[in-house]
Amino acid sequence: MTVRQILKTKAIDKILTITPDAMVHEAAKLLSEKRIGALIVSKDGQSLDGMISERDIVRELGARGIGIMEERVSDLMTTKVITASPADSAVQVLEKMTRGRFRHVPVVEDGQMIGVVSIGDAVKHRIDEVEAENTALTDMIVGHG
Repeated sequence: MTVRQILKTKAIDKILTITPDAMVHEAAKLLSEKRIGALIVSKDGQSLDGMISERDIVRELGARGIGIMEERVSDLMTTKVITASPADSAVQVLEKMTRGRFRHVPVVEDGQMIGVVSIGDAVKHRIDEVEAENTALTDMIVGHG
């Protein structure tokens, strides 16, 4: 299963973004309202300037206190963002996420962001893939032994 196939199954095709100059409390509110774990940070809604996640916010809350909620997203965001290609497999994306210890990866094609894949998306599709393989092998053994 490729990232392109995963993106086709997602209910949301709009990429949620926040601007670098937005306040951290605005990012936290949007994350909460949308029940998501990360936002793309983008000056224009199309470029990839960074990402901010629940983890980024909680880490800084724990280290520096509630005052970080009045800082800019650009102060907390991750700027070196690992991306995926639509041709990447679910396994390749899971490996990137595991190595980098992050849970969301923007998908970029020809320099344009076309979606975001979460670890949950990748795991779900990998499980579906393994179950389909298991069913095919079982049918082959039992049905055509």
